[in-house]
Amino acid sequence: MNIHEYQAKALLKSYGAPVAEGVAILKAEEAEAAAKSLPGPLYVVKSQIHAGGRGKGKFKELGPDAKGGVRLAKSIDEVVANVKEMLGNTLVTAQTGDAGKQVNRLYIEDGADIARELYCSLLVDRSVGKVAFVVSTEGGMDIEAVAHDTPEKIHTIAIDPEAGVTADDVAKISQALALEGAAAEDAKSLFPILYKAFSEKDMALLEINPLIVMENGHLRVLDAKVSFDGNAMFRHDDVKALRDETEEDAKEIEASKWDLAYVALDGNIGCMVNGAGLAMATMDIIKLYGKEPANFCDVGGGAGKEKVAAAFKIITADPKVEGILVNIFGGIMKCDVIAEGVVAAVQEVGLKVPLVVRLEGTNVELGKKILNESGLAITAADDLDDAAKKIVAAINA
Repeated sequence: MNIHEYQAKALLKSYGAPVAEGVAILKAEEAEAAAKSLPGPLYVVKSQIHAGGRGKGKFKELGPDAKGGVRLAKSIDEVVANVKEMLGNTLVTAQTGDAGKQVNRLYIEDGADIARELYCSLLVDRSVGKVAFVVSTEGGMDIEAVAHDTPEKIHTIAIDPEAGVTADDVAKISQALALEGAAAEDAKSLFPILYKAFSEKDMALLEINPLIVMENGHLRVLDAKVSFDGNAMFRHDDVKALRDETEEDAKEIEASKWDLAYVALDGNIGCMVNGAGLAMATMDIIKLYGKEPANFCDVGGGAGKEKVAAAFKIITADPKVEGILVNIFGGIMKCDVIAEGVVAAVQEVGLKVPLVVRLEGTNVELGKKILNESGLAITAADDLDDAAKKIVAAINA
């Protein structure tokens, strides 16, 4: 689960991290009052979407010469003008794809005098099984280029979960970031704060880019991106309340209600499988035969008839889907249950595109019997290769 920058900053601020004053707005008429509540005279107007690269992004409606999704303003009038231009328009960044995302929220923040821009993130380093700080002196909008061109400038410091962030860890991180003076003193409190927030809130990623050294020598969190482990959200009602469903695909929202692993993709063949490995293999073989998957939909190992039917309805709701491939290997998941779910869903929502079903494993013969006797236009397949060929052929027919 992702949250907006302003929400991430409020969360970090509650732990004691140094964050500038700011106000989130939903309407253009709120801009003047929001700006007047800040110290000024420099303001920053920031688009709030779940995507990076906002500063370099472009608004579809404003033309290539317009400013991006993060803008400096030197007066309240300039803040208001930027808000009116940005709010409600579609911002396209390197992470949104060509469709972009509509900007429904803006964050007006007090400006800062920046001396240096640094990069700092926390994530789970699976190579060592620990939370790690990933830091660089080369913070800012081009961090991806730094990672690609000069990876030696990025440093990883893993944290012992029993000890937490020690003075030695702080020293290593500070050295990697070339901190000194007031910034080095701030680091002694900031890095333990970030680790505590990451751990206590079950974050999957905490990225501060940039973490700045201001002209007065102190550190400040200038931008923050936070995502959470969805499996831990039952522990965090306060975090769940921050969810902005307008930033998510409606099909993925519906899938989450049924505990389905669903990700919308750009292709035209809907895939319903059980198991992530089988899902990847299914998508690969679809591409092998010249088509693209429309989704990643894993119903899991123990789904019932209702869950299978829900997954089928979500897939068929996608207007891009021109054919559906159901590929199930029955272990705990029984093939007859899958067949009953598919039949129930088709009977309820109808079938407007070709449907190929490949079943194997527990109760496979019973599952095939249910499909064959359903009277529905369902094509059976003997194996995965056969299934992929049949669904591609059906679409091309």
